[in-house]
Amino acid sequence: MQTSSDRHEYPAHWEADVVLRDGGTARIRPITVDDAERLVSFYEQVSDESKYYRFFAPYPRLSAKDVHRFTHHDFVDRVGLAATVGGEFIATVRYDRIGADGMPASAPADEAEVAFLVQDAHQGRGVASALLEHIGAVARERGIRRFAAEVLPANTKMIKVFTDAGYTQKRSFEDGVVRLEFDLEPTDRSLAVQYAREQRAEARSVQRLLVPGSVAVIGTGRTPGGVGRSVLGNIKDAGYTGRLYAVNKAFPEDLKELDGVPAHRSVRDIDGPVDLAVVAVPAEYVPEVVTECGEHGVQGLVVVSAGYAESGPDGRERQRALVRHARAYGMRIIGPNAFGIINTSADVRLNASLAPEMPRPGRIGLFAQSGAIGIALLSRLYRRGGGVTGVTGVSTFVSSGNRADVSGNDVLQYWYDDPDTDVVLMYLESIGNPRKFTRLARRTAAAKPLVVVQGARHGGAAPQGHAVRATRLPHATVSALLRQAGVIRVDTITELVDAGLLLARQPLPAGPRVAILGNSESLGLLTYDACLSEGLRPLPPLDLTTGASAEDFRAALARALADDTCDAVVVTAIPAIGEVSPGDAELAEALRSAAERVPGKPVLVVHVELGGLAEALSAAASTAPQAGTTAPGATGRTHPFRPLDFLAETPPDKSDTSETPRLIPAYPAAERAVRALAEVVKYSQWRREAADPGKVPEYEDIDEKGAARLIDGLLARGQGLTLGTDETCDLLGKYGVHVHRALHAPTPEAAADAARALGYPVALKATAPHLRHRADLGGVRLDLADEEQLRRAYAELTALFGKPEELRPVVQRMAPRGVDTVVRAVIDPAAGAVLSFGLAGAPSQLLGDMAHRLIPVTDREATSIVRSIRTAPLLFGWRGSAPVDTPALEELLLRVSRLVDDHPEVVAVTLEPVVVATHGLSVLGASVRLAPPPARDDLGPRTLPVY
Repeated sequence: MQTSSDRHEYPAHWEADVVLRDGGTARIRPITVDDAERLVSFYEQVSDESKYYRFFAPYPRLSAKDVHRFTHHDFVDRVGLAATVGGEFIATVRYDRIGADGMPASAPADEAEVAFLVQDAHQGRGVASALLEHIGAVARERGIRRFAAEVLPANTKMIKVFTDAGYTQKRSFEDGVVRLEFDLEPTDRSLAVQYAREQRAEARSVQRLLVPGSVAVIGTGRTPGGVGRSVLGNIKDAGYTGRLYAVNKAFPEDLKELDGVPAHRSVRDIDGPVDLAVVAVPAEYVPEVVTECGEHGVQGLVVVSAGYAESGPDGRERQRALVRHARAYGMRIIGPNAFGIINTSADVRLNASLAPEMPRPGRIGLFAQSGAIGIALLSRLYRRGGGVTGVTGVSTFVSSGNRADVSGNDVLQYWYDDPDTDVVLMYLESIGNPRKFTRLARRTAAAKPLVVVQGARHGGAAPQGHAVRATRLPHATVSALLRQAGVIRVDTITELVDAGLLLARQPLPAGPRVAILGNSESLGLLTYDACLSEGLRPLPPLDLTTGASAEDFRAALARALADDTCDAVVVTAIPAIGEVSPGDAELAEALRSAAERVPGKPVLVVHVELGGLAEALSAAASTAPQAGTTAPGATGRTHPFRPLDFLAETPPDKSDTSETPRLIPAYPAAERAVRALAEVVKYSQWRREAADPGKVPEYEDIDEKGAARLIDGLLARGQGLTLGTDETCDLLGKYGVHVHRALHAPTPEAAADAARALGYPVALKATAPHLRHRADLGGVRLDLADEEQLRRAYAELTALFGKPEELRPVVQRMAPRGVDTVVRAVIDPAAGAVLSFGLAGAPSQLLGDMAHRLIPVTDREATSIVRSIRTAPLLFGWRGSAPVDTPALEELLLRVSRLVDDHPEVVAVTLEPVVVATHGLSVLGASVRLAPPPARDDLGPRTLPVY
């Protein structure tokens, strides 16, 4: 590595895996003295034109002096990074710190010259853009604030790399050379560019896995049975449209086919490219398979093999080695211990999973970290009737297993702009990067519904196969933050499917008003009660009586949909009775006919033990083949064990959706239908509000620079500290948050002196930890009008609770009466900065009635957080009380949000109690903790996580 004369040790934290524009991966790392041969080999493969653009002159080969200069760095003033694939360089970048005269310099000089060289075969893959992000982050870490680059005018590709990066820059032209100078501080535009590139690259990397042109199943058994042979059969039977190969090194040399599929002993023996390899060999043989795949140019792996992190510490290390190995060759991995992937598109028809048959094609994207839950979800989506099972099924399915590489975040990037997916359903057992997931979820939910159920939420730990960042936030807080991002959070996979089926084929409701009609008064009343329980606004149920005909249902539904006071309709139906009662098919057709006439409102059906209605609702608009038919291109196969009774079918034509039949979901219970509707109503409201998220207001009296100087001075004392009373008041005061000072009163005389200084009336409080904020225990005396009352109260407290040194009494001037609230902000290492609000005391401490928002909070979010707690009516005049000054409260929340957002060193703030009166508010207690802020990888260069 580096010699003893180098000024810094090798910075291993600069190493990173990145996804490139075409979906492949590369490793970025510092260049060292050990890279001399790699550098020479790399340079030999660069074209003369690219060399000319780099050195402004013909430069056929590197001299020994050049090699020494380009491989010896001090990692401070001279830094070089390389992008590698398969251990070999494909691109390099370096910077040299310079002074004002343009000559080599050291700190405090804050400018550097930067230069790139990309191998011609890898140009256009976004390598230079990724290297620029990483060399920029390195430079900022080393105190460099600005880059300068000199580029020949003909080198338009490199000029575009710089100009498209989004940094603030200047351009000049002199002596035939374009000189670019740009600041390295991230801007809103540079972050937007970075996120857009991230989305395109990660979506492309998933697309390469889900839409392969050729698949090899490695580990295919010679005899029926076994995982590899089953996966091969599932791919073949689904009618996969690409090239399929069976691979097993134990095959006889003369074996050319297996079940009609070309057979090979190694992936190296396959003529032509292999896009996807399904690996089903024992874990000890996987490294050899990965090497063969990498050398053959395989683009991605689905590893169904077990024996990794789920098996213990040794398995976890084996899993990490697997990811490093695959990424070194530019491949991404689903798994290990994965159930597999499915793509129902007619152009692909890929079932590279352990599911014995393809699910129905449709518009739902399905992600499950657990194979068992994936089976359950696929099965329920198939079995559920109610209008979706005929046409609306699954577009793509991913079961990630141990989620060592490809995660839910990556699949969200793909589904965001996937034209075949309208609704996303996810079962998550852990969230590896909550901050990124929240960002992606917010963007996805603004375009298409995202429904999430999270398992292992009360176990205190992620499943053994998953490595995730620790979070100090309770599950309820994480759920609230997901809802803020537009995620439809449900608790069970039943609710996941219920909501997904409604979203897949019904429009979003415009509001919470629900019409209820049906042929059972009792079922209508149950539905009415369920609506009230879920916060909906039901209209009185319309009872059509048990003798209602199909025409009666049609007419009643048509009237309800035409009513401007209704936003959604729930139809309740019980089994047909009597000769005039409608049959299932007749009733389904009547409901569909009425719904089609007013397509802007959702319709749901609650049916009780109607064996045929759910199927009839589907058949009324379905083009699905009947049971027993086989999809074009697929082959029939009898399975001795079929836990999923899937039927393959021809997908609907997606080229024209204007005539797509409107399908009505059916539910076996009123509570399930109404709960799904309630979640969709809340999501619809979020979509409307997300169109105008508000703004983070500016306040002229905020002293941001003064607060920064104060924080720097305080942190100079140590790495983390809780501020004292005076320091807390000073820091908060710079953001316009004024705390009522509390003066210590270790003796009655000191209490009297404090009261005279503050002015009567005063309050006397015990601040010992067991009495703090516990007025119910009697540790507070209020409205003390004079010294006599103060001394009497002092004597009572000491008589009840002990000596003054145990009570820690303080004197504080009385604040106007109002509602006691609490405001908190904390920086969580996983989720980021979070603002919380609730009523002080029992509501927040005992009942957990707190609302949460991610920082920075906008004015609209401040308004919503005040109103989102269950005890909010106490702030707005409950039972005749005077409403309090909520605008002042909202401003306080915004100021605290600004403080934490502007200064990430402020890792915790608590204001308690905050007494909100009819006019104004009073902050009576405050604490602030400072510490070096947690690293924010969402502001750094793009990197793949290492679990």
